[in-house]
Parts: sequence; structure tokens; C-alpha cells
Amino acid sequence: MSQGSCGPGRDDDSLISLPASANSHTLGILKMLSGKATATMTLRTPVRLNFAITLLVLLVVASCHINRRDSNTQSKSSDEAISWDAYVNQFLDEYFAAHPDFAVRAGRHEFDGKLPDWSSAGIKKEIDRLRAETARVRKFKDSDLDTRQEFERDYVMGVIDAELFWLESAEWPYRNPQFYADAIDPDVYVSRPYAPLDQRLRAYTGYVKAIPAALEQIRENLRTPLPKTYVQIGKTTFGGLVSFYEKNVPAVFASVKDEQLQKEFTEANTAAIKAMRELDAWFQSQQATATDNFAIGAGKFSEMLRRTEGVEVRLDELEGVGRRDLERNHLALREACATYAPGQTLAACVDKAEAHKPTGGSVEMAGKQLTELKAFIVEKNLVTIPGTEEALVAEAPAYRRWNFAYINIPGPYEKNLPSTYYIAPPDPSWSAQEKDAYLPGQANLLFTSAHEVWPGHFLQFLHANRAQSKFGQVFVGYAFAEGWAHYTEEMMWEAGLGNGDPETHIGQLLNAMLRNIRFLSAIGMHAGTMTVQQSEQMFREQGFQDVGTARQQAARGTFDPAYLNYTMGKLMIRKLREDWTATNGGKQAWQKFHDEFLKYGGPPIPLVRRAMLGEEKGSLF
Repeated sequence: MSQGSCGPGRDDDSLISLPASANSHTLGILKMLSGKATATMTLRTPVRLNFAITLLVLLVVASCHINRRDSNTQSKSSDEAISWDAYVNQFLDEYFAAHPDFAVRAGRHEFDGKLPDWSSAGIKKEIDRLRAETARVRKFKDSDLDTRQEFERDYVMGVIDAELFWLESAEWPYRNPQFYADAIDPDVYVSRPYAPLDQRLRAYTGYVKAIPAALEQIRENLRTPLPKTYVQIGKTTFGGLVSFYEKNVPAVFASVKDEQLQKEFTEANTAAIKAMRELDAWFQSQQATATDNFAIGAGKFSEMLRRTEGVEVRLDELEGVGRRDLERNHLALREACATYAPGQTLAACVDKAEAHKPTGGSVEMAGKQLTELKAFIVEKNLVTIPGTEEALVAEAPAYRRWNFAYINIPGPYEKNLPSTYYIAPPDPSWSAQEKDAYLPGQANLLFTSAHEVWPGHFLQFLHANRAQSKFGQVFVGYAFAEGWAHYTEEMMWEAGLGNGDPETHIGQLLNAMLRNIRFLSAIGMHAGTMTVQQSEQMFREQGFQDVGTARQQAARGTFDPAYLNYTMGKLMIRKLREDWTATNGGKQAWQKFHDEFLKYGGPPIPLVRRAMLGEEKGSLF
């Protein structure tokens, strides 16, 4: 297959906060989310998280020329090329204006301090704008575009359709508090050193001035009664910001000497704290009437898969795919435990592995693991590392501790800024036993570190930030980002990480089974065949997760129905690798496959599959 020129071309730093380059409606969440972790990248996820989680997660566009056709179809007139490319630039500018929070996370700091219009009229205006964009994109016919532009057009359509699903069909602004989580997150001003501290303080002050009105819109939008888990995540996300505003933020900006600026900051921050306390109290008041009515329904779930990820598979067939992968991992666990803990039950075997806690704690050990993981990638020639950037490791702030780990990656318009891999301590309200169990074993943590940094999210965004298409740098899909990060865990084990050590394999399998149960829980809970309690039990009994993690993960599935994207994305990438390497050199071609896959930035995986294999795309799974 002939390919146009592509690949690393600039010395840009990595991208997104799960979320910066992703759809705020699909992770932050995420932007959020892996093992117990997630990515806080410019990932537009289904719940305006981070998966950044956070998110919740969404899409990135192809950056390179894909020459599946005769070369004489590759180039059109310069006027036609300019017409499409000019439209893409205009689309980005208008999207940033409608989503200034997203623009800031992407590194467009002319939007600092601004929040979206979340009034019902503002939401309707955005829906109408996106519908109009759909009509504009459809005017660009195949005959007007070269192959790169056709791919980009399909991805723009995918981004728009996903946005419209969460806004209009799922009605996420009216149903789900996590829709707002990424936009409300002030971390970009507090911890990202994109400008001198006084400039960031001015930006933060503008942000907190906008908070009271924004929270009023959120409160007016959310329909009551809320589901129980939505009340709890609302308290965690919004209530957790109270202490962050009160304690963390003033300490960060204390050295700024401008008295007038400090006065404005204090006044605005105090008003924001008051408004956030009131919203937290409002969530508390909803507990008395909270329900279990969170499910979006089987039909809406299938629509979500089709419109956000381009996956059209019957739910019963998709559930079968997930169950078979869980069975495959259970078989591998039995084989590993037969060596590691012969004669013991699987649960006792897992307990033994998890009892081997990281020396010095999770944060310190994760830092050491990153060095080991990067060296392994280089030694085995698994994937190109297109830069010299490194990721930091730190403890997660209180308001982002609803998931064990995530990474915050600066957006594509930033230069020379660090990424940070955050790890959350246990909930202080838990029992001592639950807190101890929540802390992962050393092998388990190793694959969380692989997921978040080397060769997971961090490496992926090193590639994405070097994509030739700016659209491809800005929009990264949930299944692409989380699928890649989760795929790399098993790929690293297959490539020899741990030298066959059974404890290391158990660590990898615990992360895989966690995602298997997410996959099955998402389908079961939202199709109405599984309760939250049954999901929690499944995480414990079939995923071998501790009580605290099982509780967190079952709850997350209610407000992040797309968190099946970890396993779904992984399985699509594995199948694509199998099909592509079959005629391109087998396992020896893994590096070539990985580099080829990552050059697209992060669009829906079925779109990448067509680009890499041709129109005869074959089975996704």
C-alpha cells in the first residue's frame, strides 16, 4: 500500500488534558481514565471530564496522505484544497469560541478565564450551530477533495455527530453532572506553567468570576430527581473544588506581588467558594429523592456506539465479544496462578500479588517504573518515541480522586510544557482495610504506568501533537485514546516485559479484567439487565478488584456509559494489528504498525481501519 509522507515533523510538546483534545462528552472523564486509570487530555469524552476523564471521551483527525487510489486522484486544484482547508481552520476557530474551556486546555490562551454558555438557550444555539456545520461539511464531495481531505472530512463529520449525540440525543447537559466536569476544572491555570504566575492569576480570576453564573446554569439544567450515583459524583467533583479553591489555589498564587490583582482574586475566589458550597449543598439535598434511573437504554446505547465511535454491532454480539475476552483473561490468570500460587484459589493468588505493595508508595514507585518502561520500548523497538519529553508523577488533587490514576497532557498549541501522571490516594472516609486494599500491588501499578505514560497516553499524544493536520491534533477519540493505552498493557507483556514472571502477568491481567468488567457493566447497566450492585459484585468476583475500586467502577459506569471503550478499542486495535501485519511482516512489523496507527492522531478506529486496509475493511473484532 503506497503511503504519503507523514510522521513526526515538529518538536511540539504533548497534548491534552482527558481532557484537552477530546470530546468533552464522550471521557475527562476524560478526559479521564486506565486500569484504575484515565487520561486527562484534550480528549473530548462523553461526560466532559478529562476521561482529560473526565472525561469522559472523543476524536482526532487524520494527519497524513493515505494513498489507496491511483496517484492521479491524489491532488485536486489548489482552489479546491484551499476551500476545504480554510473550512477546517474556520471550524476550529468557531468551535473554540463556543467552547472556550476546551480552547484553553488546547493551549489557546486568548480564551483564558471564559466558560461556555450553558443556559438552555446557549445549548440550543450550539446544537443549531453544529447542525449547520453538518450541512456545510456535506457540501464537500469526494470529487472536490484529495484522499487526505476526504479522510479529514469524514472525521469532522464524526466529531460533529458525536457532539450532537451527547447534547441532543443523550441530553447530557440536563441529565449528567459530569458533563460539566472538565470545563469547571481550573487545573490548567493552577498547575500548567504556560505563562508567568501573574498572568495565570489574572486568567484564574476571570475564571472564578464566571463560576457563580455558570453554577447557576448547571443547577437550572439538571433535572431532578437525580440518580444516586450522579448525586455522589456531583458532590465529589463540585464539592471537592471547594477545598481546592480555599487551600491549594491561594498557596500557588501567594508569591504574586500585585496588590490590586490579589484583591480582585480574593474577592472573586471567595464568591466562587460560596457558589460552589451552595451547589454542593444542593447535591446533598438531592440524596433524599435520588433514584436508580440512570440507564440510557439499549437503543440509545447502540446509537452512542454508532455516532461516537463508528461501531455498528448488535449489542448481544458485542457483549459476546467482551465475555470471550474476559474468559481468555481468566484462563491466563489460572495459568499464571498455577505457577505463582499453586494450590490456592484465584482470589488468594491475586491477594498474594496485590500484597506486594510498591516500595516507597505508589507515586515514588511509578516514577521508577517510567524509566524501566521507556528503556524496554527502546530496547525492543516497539514504537517510535518522537521527542525527548518526559512525564512527571504527582498525587491527584482531592476533586479528581474518583478514579485511581490519570494523566494531564498540555494541548497542541502549547510549547515545552510538562505532562503530569496523577495517582489518587484512597478515600479518607474508607476503613483502614479498604484503604490498604485500594493501593495496587507493584505489578498492577506497573501496567497502570504503562497505560498512562510509556507507551500509553503520553506516547500517543507525542505522536498526535506532531500530526500534520491541526484538526488531527485537537480532537482525539475516546476509544482511540483509551483503546491504545489499554492495548499497550498487553502488548508490553507479549513483547517480554517481566521476562515471563507470573506476578507481573497477574498485574497485567488485573488491569485487563477490570476493563472487561467495565465493558460488560456498561452494556448491562444501560441496557437494563444489570444493577449497580450486580456490577459491583462482578468487579469483585470476576475482576478480582478490591471493595473500594469495585464501588468506584460500578458507579462510574452509570455516568460514563462509554467506558466500555477501553476494551472495545483494545480489541479493535488487536484485530487491526493482526490483519495488517499478516501481509506486512508479522510480529517483526509491530513497530511499523504502531507508528502507522498513531500517525492518524485519534479518529474513530473503524475510519483508521479503512485507511490502513482499504475499502475491504473486514471484521472490527
